[in-house]
Amino acid sequence: MSLAVNVPGPVVAARLMEHGASVVKIEPPEGDPLFHHAPDWYARLTDSQSILRLDLKTREGKSGLDRRLARADLVITANRPATLKRLGLDFPSLHARFPRLCQLQIAGFPPPHDNAPGHDLSFQAAAGLVVDPPRMPFTLLADLAGAQRAATEAVLMLLHRQRTCEATCTRVFLAEAAESLAPGAALRLCGVDGPLGGGQPGYAVYPTKDGFIALAALEPRFLTRLKEALTIPSVSAVRLRKMFRGKTSARWEAWGRRHGIPVTAIHRRSGR
Repeated sequence: MSLAVNVPGPVVAARLMEHGASVVKIEPPEGDPLFHHAPDWYARLTDSQSILRLDLKTREGKSGLDRRLARADLVITANRPATLKRLGLDFPSLHARFPRLCQLQIAGFPPPHDNAPGHDLSFQAAAGLVVDPPRMPFTLLADLAGAQRAATEAVLMLLHRQRTCEATCTRVFLAEAAESLAPGAALRLCGVDGPLGGGQPGYAVYPTKDGFIALAALEPRFLTRLKEALTIPSVSAVRLRKMFRGKTSARWEAWGRRHGIPVTAIHRRSGR
C-alpha cells in the first residue's frame, strides 16, 4: 500500500508492481499533485493500481485506511516525521496496531533536519547538483535516485520479515540520494571542459547534418578504432566536428555499430 504522492512514492510502487506486487494507492481528497503536473506519467505509474481517496483527518478516513493496512504487507509513506506522528502513521504507532506491517518512509533531509520541508530542487541544491544557477536541473535526480534506493529497501524488508517474522521500518532520505550523485559534479568530471564533460575529443557531443551525436570513445581501443575507421592520423575536436557534419545522426549511429564504436544519436524528448 502507498500513501506517498508526488514522484518518489509512485515510482517505487510502480517498480514493485513490475516484480509482482499488488498496490493500493491512497490519495488525499484533492488527489496526487503528480496528476496535475504530468498526467501521462501519473497514468503510466499508477496503471493497474487500485486508487482510493481518503481524508485522513476524518474518523471515516482513518477507519478506511486501517481496514486496508490490516491486510497490507508494506506501507509506503512520504511525510515528515511530525506529520506521520500527528496522523498516527509513525512506525511505533503502526507496529502496535499492525505487527506484521513493514513501513518504508521516504523522507527529505536526514536528522536533525528531517522535519524541514523540501523537494527535489532543495535536495539537488544542497548536494551541489544545481551546477549552473539560475538554470534549473534537467531532471529529478534526487527523486528518481531515491526511488530506486527505496524500492531496494522495500524488497529487503519483506525478505527480512519472511526469514524472521519481524516487521521493520526503513527510512530513505532523498537528500542522501542526491548526495550520492554529487561526486561527478564535485570533481568536475562532467563540468565544462572536464574529462567527461567535453574536455576529451573522443568523449563529446558533435553536430551532424540533421542533429547531434554522442561519441563515447573513452578507452584507447575505441580511439584507435575511431582513427582507423575515419582514416585520420589523430583525434581532434576540430577534425571530428568537421567530419560528423557530413552525415545524418542515424547514419553515424549505424556506422558506429558497424565499427564497434560507441556513437549514439541524441534524441530530443517531447513534453507530455
